[in-house]
Amino acid sequence: MGAWFVYILRCADDTLYTGITTDLARRAREHGEGRAGARYTRVRRPVQLVYSETVANRSEAARREAAIKKLSRTQKLLLLETWQAPSQEP
Repeated sequence: MGAWFVYILRCADDTLYTGITTDLARRAREHGEGRAGARYTRVRRPVQLVYSETVANRSEAARREAAIKKLSRTQKLLLLETWQAPSQEP
């Protein structure tokens, strides 16, 4: 089975949305357009992917998502500040 991702989106109203997926690019696109995104993000577009991390399986992804959701906004912003986006170079 492939890797899972935990991600955070910054919405147009500056709120943060946390989720999990197996296909980060597809899920970010779904949140940004059409009806497949979460109800929360659909009314807060545009959204921007501001954080992601790779985990081994769905169980670990769900645990990490829950841990991030329990963080205060200040703690989440600190997490975002320390994150280095993966390089897009081949």
